[in-house]
Amino acid sequence: MIALPKPSIARWIADSAFVRLVALTAVLAVPRAAHAQDTLTYARALTTWIALPATPGYEDEATSRINSATRGFTRDAQGNLVRRLGSGTPRRVLACGIDEVGYAVSEITDDGYLRVHAAGNGRQHALWDQFHEGQRVYIVGHAGDATRFIPGVFAVRSTHLWRRRPTDEAPATADSLWVDIGAHSQADVARLGVRLLDPVHREWPAWTFANEVSGPAAGNRASCAAIVAASQGTAPQSGETIFVVSVQSRFNFAGLSAVLARLGPVDSLIVLDDALARTGTMLAGPRASPWSALSRVQVTTSLAAAPRTRWTGTLVETISESDLRDLFATVARLAGVAGTPAPIPLARHWAPPPTSVLRDTLSRYADLLSRLTDVYSVSGHEAPMRDAVKEALPAWARDSVVTDSAGNLVLAMGPDQDTIAFVAHMDEIGFEVSRIAHDGTVSLRTRGGFYNSLWEGQTALLHRNDDHIPSRDARSCGAAREGPLRGVFVPRDSATRKQPTQLTAWFGLDSAALVAAGVGVGSSVTSYKCSARLATTRFTARSIDDRTGSTALILALESIDRAKLDHRVIFAWSVREETGLEGAKALADRLGPNVSRVYAIDTFVSSDSPLESPRFANAKLGDGVVSRALDNSSVTPADEVDRLTKLARAARIPLQVGTTNGGNDGSELTRYGATDVAIGWPSRYSHSPVELLDLRDVRSLSRIIAALAMSGAR
Repeated sequence: MIALPKPSIARWIADSAFVRLVALTAVLAVPRAAHAQDTLTYARALTTWIALPATPGYEDEATSRINSATRGFTRDAQGNLVRRLGSGTPRRVLACGIDEVGYAVSEITDDGYLRVHAAGNGRQHALWDQFHEGQRVYIVGHAGDATRFIPGVFAVRSTHLWRRRPTDEAPATADSLWVDIGAHSQADVARLGVRLLDPVHREWPAWTFANEVSGPAAGNRASCAAIVAASQGTAPQSGETIFVVSVQSRFNFAGLSAVLARLGPVDSLIVLDDALARTGTMLAGPRASPWSALSRVQVTTSLAAAPRTRWTGTLVETISESDLRDLFATVARLAGVAGTPAPIPLARHWAPPPTSVLRDTLSRYADLLSRLTDVYSVSGHEAPMRDAVKEALPAWARDSVVTDSAGNLVLAMGPDQDTIAFVAHMDEIGFEVSRIAHDGTVSLRTRGGFYNSLWEGQTALLHRNDDHIPSRDARSCGAAREGPLRGVFVPRDSATRKQPTQLTAWFGLDSAALVAAGVGVGSSVTSYKCSARLATTRFTARSIDDRTGSTALILALESIDRAKLDHRVIFAWSVREETGLEGAKALADRLGPNVSRVYAIDTFVSSDSPLESPRFANAKLGDGVVSRALDNSSVTPADEVDRLTKLARAARIPLQVGTTNGGNDGSELTRYGATDVAIGWPSRYSHSPVELLDLRDVRSLSRIIAALAMSGAR
């Protein structure tokens, strides 16, 4: 429903300006039509409006999509969409702004990063910039005359590199935002089609749940959707209605002002906009109006209003299906249009491209890594990942692999002597439910170490033991409708400190409904994810740590000749690494002193980012695998580093040597006398939704694992 900008409707009726507006529209009111019983709900249609890319001055893509889905609109010189129905008096104008405050590229650095600046004016949520840190974005660029959408990520400090180091306490601002599009230089950025001033948008999935729809500017986009839907109806019984989808609304409604200046006298003006609604009614006359644009036009009665939403001004601004239906009915009545208009979905001209689109020599690495990173498997809930690893193994390995009592997957090859082991872990960071409030708000406890700020105000998924997640298609990314329950991580209203002390999530259901749906204390909670390639060689996803190690083990099997092995080789995929190396402890207890050397295959958290100090961990992405010779849990003996270096050189496998933070599974086997040789790949933005690597390093990693497996303990 429309939330009028006063505490109660009764109080508004006492306002003389609103009385005149009610009198003007009362004769046009019609009973609400029955809601169409089809699969296209108002909420689902609204997801296509939320997805419209439109920062001030760059609304053409959005208005073109609206034009192609409707009839009767004309585009004026400023870019506004205008449609007129009926004639005579009274003259009504219903308007909304299609643009929203966003970001524009303000600098392109020598090493290919982008800096951003706010595009548009208006009050923003106190945590608006922070909601974007460590999240996926896209840039609306150009290739000649064609529009090009370039995926990227907002960089964030790696959790591992800031353990025991002071971090900023203040919320993030635009000054701390850096965009990584996988480029290496300014020339790379230009080849990708990015220029100064190009718009930067948060990449947001179509997010409906329970009876709700959620996304950036959901209320204002719902207002435009309702106005456009009403414009497609029959002419009003009396007078003229002028529908306006305006541009540059975030610059004091410059677009709408231009439309009004050419219209002449208007009897009533209704602007559906959250920012204007917060200022109250817009009474006629230059001195009474809080909106300066009205000082230049003749308007008898004016009103600003907005739909009722939760968490207004955040990325998870949420509106219910029932409020959407009321909004569409109310707008139609105000326009003098009979009935409740049906929702109008818009074409989705762009979605993040599946990793399978780009086919090259790195595709096989990207394809398998995508399959595994898109699986949801919080520490302690590894069953989905265990199934995915088994499915990806060659047939002979599927028949031989076993699941031990801890839940680890273990594959043994070769004669039972001189055993060496390779270990990668299957779990990822996330949450578990710790409490369910009566209204369905879920309190959370962390599983693994990370910044809670990266989840606040983002999409949420609540996993149940019997979730069915179908095989990944081009866009499912493991969050199909029949899978986890969808919801949102609840954002704070305001904050002076960066990190929230407690995170909660809401899924549109009360506690009884959640319990009936199979949710309980201990259920795992994550956020939507969908892997993507950046530029040509870069790859981003959540849970790259340690799905890359799992991927490399599987791919290495292709190059291991089991008939030539004169020693035992064990490949293990462990559980609960992120919560204390628990799977590795069980593995060590089982294998005991039989393992002479263990290769822990896990991420090398690199400082190869402008947000980090190059003092340590400065391994370059794309320059090869890394001997993780010193971390927080183990040190590799110098002779083992020399041995690894010689083997890599002989096989022409690029190798780097360095030190970083974090622990590794192999350290648990050192208690029984095994030598721990930790090997990783350089990775940026650890334990964030946008972990990033170079696929060439994945190729090198699988090659060196195969070479080490064949060389044995020598």
